[in-house]
Amino acid sequence: MKLRTTTAVALTSLLILTSCGNSMPIITGEVVSCNHIALVTNHTEVSTPECLDSSEGVNIAAIKGPAVINVWGSWCDPCKKELPYFTEFFQTMDPQIQLIGVDVEEKRIEDGRMFARTHGIMWPNLYDADGSTRKYFGMGVPVTWFIDGDGKVLYKKIGPFKSTEELRTMTFKYFGLRG
Repeated sequence: MKLRTTTAVALTSLLILTSCGNSMPIITGEVVSCNHIALVTNHTEVSTPECLDSSEGVNIAAIKGPAVINVWGSWCDPCKKELPYFTEFFQTMDPQIQLIGVDVEEKRIEDGRMFARTHGIMWPNLYDADGSTRKYFGMGVPVTWFIDGDGKVLYKKIGPFKSTEELRTMTFKYFGLRG
């Protein structure tokens, strides 16, 4: 009887200890340079936020597509919920498509950098320290833009994506390319 009780206590303790761990896997990302973002020439300057990695900024109105631009903030719960869809999309998307993030309304640039590193972001992200992109993107996050090869906005999706399939479907709809 004593052996059964000891075994039961040991098994219960083991279950409790192992179930208290973090069930979410740690996904490693990186702060990617914006140096390779394709741009159209002779475009009116709208806003040139710096890159999250502190490299030279990019005029957001000059981004050449096909490009998917996702505006987010590390403090935004809907942004966090849709991020796995962008991560999966990035891993499988057509290489012709640029995926670019714009981190807005952060208290410190390091908050955005840490978020990118700990949430699997592997694409370039601009950092809007002063809110200058609001004139172009508007208020609120998340918002995702689909930009064509001439830098023209094809579609603006307000709110989070609900699945990778939804993101792929919209990419195919606006670019005719697989996402």
